[in-house]
Amino acid sequence: MTYPQFPPGFLFGTATAAYQVEGGWNADGKGPSTWDVFSHKPGKIRNNSTGDIACNTYHDFQTDIDLMAQLGLNAYRFSIAWSRVLPEGKGKVNPAGLDYYQRLVDALLEKGIAPFITLFHWDTPQALFAQYRGFAGRETAYHFADYAELVVKALGDRAKNWITLNEPWEHAMFGHFLGEHAPGIRNPFTYFKVAHHELLGHGLAVQRIRGLHPDLNIGITLSQFPVYPREEHPNRNALEAAEFADLFVNRFYLDGVFKGSYPEKLWQRMWLFKPRILPGDLETIHQPIDFLGINYYSPMYSEYLWYLPFFRAWIDRSMPKHAYDPVLGERGKPEGFRVLAKRYREEYGDPVLYITENGCGAEETVDENGVHDPQRILYLQEYLKALRMAIDDGSDIRGYFYWTLIDNFEWNSGYTCPMGILRVDHNDPSRRRTVKDSGYWYRDLIQAQRVL
Repeated sequence: MTYPQFPPGFLFGTATAAYQVEGGWNADGKGPSTWDVFSHKPGKIRNNSTGDIACNTYHDFQTDIDLMAQLGLNAYRFSIAWSRVLPEGKGKVNPAGLDYYQRLVDALLEKGIAPFITLFHWDTPQALFAQYRGFAGRETAYHFADYAELVVKALGDRAKNWITLNEPWEHAMFGHFLGEHAPGIRNPFTYFKVAHHELLGHGLAVQRIRGLHPDLNIGITLSQFPVYPREEHPNRNALEAAEFADLFVNRFYLDGVFKGSYPEKLWQRMWLFKPRILPGDLETIHQPIDFLGINYYSPMYSEYLWYLPFFRAWIDRSMPKHAYDPVLGERGKPEGFRVLAKRYREEYGDPVLYITENGCGAEETVDENGVHDPQRILYLQEYLKALRMAIDDGSDIRGYFYWTLIDNFEWNSGYTCPMGILRVDHNDPSRRRTVKDSGYWYRDLIQAQRVL
């Protein structure tokens, strides 16, 4: 088999998030997060699952690190549970929680695996939500910067790669607009407050981290979506709906981080929802960063709906038949890597890029010979081929992190959407791992780079 070849030094990794894998939800002094509270409410998560145990990496991370090393991975993106380190989100430190991450970083480095640490992957300390409504309150942005400084002081001498936020759009949209994720708020007036305060927290955190360790590699991870009209032959209204959706899900965050402004055209329609932006906020958000992390799975498709106040548009990921990929069908759109990368080159200063998430759920069969997931292998083949093309187009893409390492708690889907390259038996008290065929394919891809 011919594998795509990547530049020397390219990182091949996987990604996880604290609440989705750690378990130990109340162990050793950890405080509750909004996800602990939300998942314990009946009916919020499929099958009423919770992350109380998840993949149990709080009690055993070494098994996964050993498997990563066996597969040849040289990078691992994980997040820190804010309330494990600061049970109240501020104030008193929990030494056991900080020690856990110190041991995790040391164990990764011992195996030659570079840690990429995400400081916030949606699990707001419940105490900050109770006091300030989380990032709906401006105060949480400042407490986030304090937390970032604390963690970087502890780990920055060894961990060199840092991500402030993961997917602020999802956190604001699904957690505070639609209410499908923690904390379960359904209020369109809260959405932009949360989004703005998250980006403010990002900027403040970058400032603090630079003050401690100017040599660290600091970035932010944004979910990104090429947005297309759902109609095969869109009219003017459909094209305007797609433009608005792009402003809403993509450019708001890109412009804030890279231009120090928000799209004025967005406020022309959404003026009633505009958050309070204080003097200096946008300058703080517009901190120089070393890389942009991109989470890309598939495009979004928009349609014009005249009866939706202000928005007049609806977007989702369901792919119309005319847009089906010739190889993957409705399962994905690999060319999105090239579309997005071209935008960053031409409109946002050509930043260094890492693909910090990309992956899929897929049908799997388990027998005495292993775990077979041919559709996931096909997905990887096509997406990594497109990623190589984006590099050939001229983008500086330095790493790829498959989502995810292990079958984890996939938010409101619970454990019904396995996405890992390692199978986890959630009926086994030990949460036994098995490398899937896709994991071996990834290993072979990595090994194929070494023969150059």
